[in-house]
Amino acid sequence: MKNKFQINIDQKVLDDLRLRLAATIWPDEINNRKWETGTNKEYLQALCAYWQNDFNWDKQQRFLNTFDHFTTTIDDNEIHFIHQPGEGTMNQPILLIHGWPDSFVRFLKLIPRLTKADEDGYSFDVIVPSIPGFGFSGIPKKEGMNPKKIADLFAELMTKELGYEKFSAHGGDWGSSIIEQLALYHEQAVTAIHLTDVPWQHFFTVSEDELSQAEKKYLEEGKKWQQTEGGYASLQGTRPQSLAYGFTDSPAGLAGWLIEKFESWSDSNGDIENSFTKDELLTNATIYWATHTIGPSMRLYYEAMKALMQAKYNPLVKLNPFDKTDEKVNVPTAIAIFPKDIIPAPREYAERFYNIQRWTKMNKGGHFAAMERPEDLADDIRTFVKETIMVM
Repeated sequence: MKNKFQINIDQKVLDDLRLRLAATIWPDEINNRKWETGTNKEYLQALCAYWQNDFNWDKQQRFLNTFDHFTTTIDDNEIHFIHQPGEGTMNQPILLIHGWPDSFVRFLKLIPRLTKADEDGYSFDVIVPSIPGFGFSGIPKKEGMNPKKIADLFAELMTKELGYEKFSAHGGDWGSSIIEQLALYHEQAVTAIHLTDVPWQHFFTVSEDELSQAEKKYLEEGKKWQQTEGGYASLQGTRPQSLAYGFTDSPAGLAGWLIEKFESWSDSNGDIENSFTKDELLTNATIYWATHTIGPSMRLYYEAMKALMQAKYNPLVKLNPFDKTDEKVNVPTAIAIFPKDIIPAPREYAERFYNIQRWTKMNKGGHFAAMERPEDLADDIRTFVKETIMVM
């Protein structure tokens, strides 16, 4: 049963946050003007000063609460979600799944564009859950909260809790991985999927001997990226607990870890605020801080990597979430490629794993397309899902 939910962060948490920001001990920095070694110190100091002195959480909280928030419990896991009804006469349910280091905040600009009716009266009922261990969803109490498990929880949310027999889904980052598992294991309920990237686990599943030159180039670029920028994933996939102590205790440390990804993965042309406002960045960071979910959010990398490695090196043991990795998704699939995302995949690579029905190359935008280019993304989702549903 779903219960109405209002975001209400205790003032004591906010007061403590400001005290900790004021007491930050800053490290030295050498030659990092272009963020070569990580988050730029001058920018982070300015951002944290704004967080301490000028950021208006009450204003952001009032805005967040203009959406319809709920919680429910599924298999002993508390799930927070937005359930925003469409304004049209023909409403299709769509599940939007975020990734890391963002949260449900990723979709705040996208929601009203999808709930708005088009000239045919067509719109979407939009459901945006927080992944377990993120934001206002509960922190998992047991091991095993991997993409397959999350997909099962969200399938139950959509079908049993909300009563939708069929629905479409969109996501990026971890959202792509979770949606892939939805399409593989809950094909009867998923009518169409729309992604902004090809999930990372496919790097482990193809033989380079059978790849085209474009695919080989893509994988080589992926390996280079992993060596030069992917250290965060290796750390979170192996030792997330060690990182969690510092980021749960220091808001400046937390912001430094989160903000660098928004700068690196966006189409910001060297200025992060070309893509995101300080308020957008800090609303996301404040949710992580107030809910103590940076540790659980990073643990998702560990859970997924553990399951993948066990399945890869012990094929006799079929472990979720990757025991259907070799199977192709049959659900009609669209992928929107944004040019500044993390190494966009070529179409022939994606077609190995998905039933590609639409492939869109965008002119601008990066990894957080729903925040950077919400109109372009909404139009692409609407066009694809509308055509797919009408054909079906």
